[in-house]
Amino acid sequence: MLKLLILSLSQSALLALGQVFLKIAMSKAVKFQFTWSVIKSYLTNWPFLYCGICMGAASLLWLYILKHFEFSIAYPLISFSYVFGMIASILIFHETVPVTRWIGLGFIVIGTFFLLK
Repeated sequence: MLKLLILSLSQSALLALGQVFLKIAMSKAVKFQFTWSVIKSYLTNWPFLYCGICMGAASLLWLYILKHFEFSIAYPLISFSYVFGMIASILIFHETVPVTRWIGLGFIVIGTFFLLK
């Protein structure tokens, strides 16, 4: 079970990190149009590349998890990406998180704990 927890937390962290890079990339991106200059600007947007790397690594890790563990246990653990996303929203994007979101996040963590028991 510890191995699954470590793999799932790593996969969730990679998912959240990929979303952070995507948010950064989109803040730097120009309005999308099907022109070569716009497509080139997306392809040279380094955070966009890092997003792809994180998402690709998370997907490969997820494939391994699916192959070796029960789906009913593994799938709820993905919800920890919400926890990492909330932490990133505060630390990286300096967003204010209302109490209601913290309560919801607490329910996610508690629910995941009960699913693992």
